[in-house]
Amino acid sequence: MMMYKSFGAIAIGFIVVVLVAEISWNLINRKKVYQTNDSIASIVIFIGFQLIKIISSGYLMWVLDLAYSYRIFNFPEEIWVFVLTFLMVDFAYYWYHRLSHIFPFLWAFHFTHHTSKKFNLLTAYRLNWFSFVLLPLFLIPIVFLGLPISYVVVCLVLNLFYQFFLHTEMISKIPLIEGIINTPSAHRVHHSHNKKYFNKNFAGVFAFWDVIFNTYIPETEKPVYGLKSGFSSNNPFVLIGRGFRDFWNQITHHKV
Repeated sequence: MMMYKSFGAIAIGFIVVVLVAEISWNLINRKKVYQTNDSIASIVIFIGFQLIKIISSGYLMWVLDLAYSYRIFNFPEEIWVFVLTFLMVDFAYYWYHRLSHIFPFLWAFHFTHHTSKKFNLLTAYRLNWFSFVLLPLFLIPIVFLGLPISYVVVCLVLNLFYQFFLHTEMISKIPLIEGIINTPSAHRVHHSHNKKYFNKNFAGVFAFWDVIFNTYIPETEKPVYGLKSGFSSNNPFVLIGRGFRDFWNQITHHKV
């Protein structure tokens, strides 16, 4: 428990430092990657997401414990198993993310994350408060195989922590690792609605999943961020609920 608290404190400190660096870079270079109302919306959404952490964490452990009780194998807690678990969690995240852009019900949850017309580190935490319901379901096959729950949880935390740093324009392309490891450049593509970038780059940590499944495209033109349908709102409650409202309208009009 102390180890998790220490990691949490270090992670928060690191995030604050990087945020300050990006804000400073933005002001010095007049990049205009921040907009006040947009940033306030992201912060409020982040606070709400943190407030339900007790519920979401309990739900995650309940789902994983239930699946683990029916496990097929018993993997030992060794380094190679941790590496395997990290790969499996990242693979599961790829499909969770990709399917969230394909199926309207899943998109209703993911919609919130793509509503900002700005691309900055605060955008990383523009997450729907109810998205915690879905992701654990994609992890069930991993614990059902018998991979340790503790490893799965740690790998998920590390995976999501890494993705925070992808949401920035401060870092340009990174030679040699593009298409192998996910980068800010690749993720800028994902957050854009440029026609050539549509439904590309779903990776969490390893971009080679996108390469393998033919969903990878490098950044070759300036991304235009936000929803293709246009500006949604700066009201955080609207941003949380709009995807569900749109989905309801679709099914009631028999378009799903």
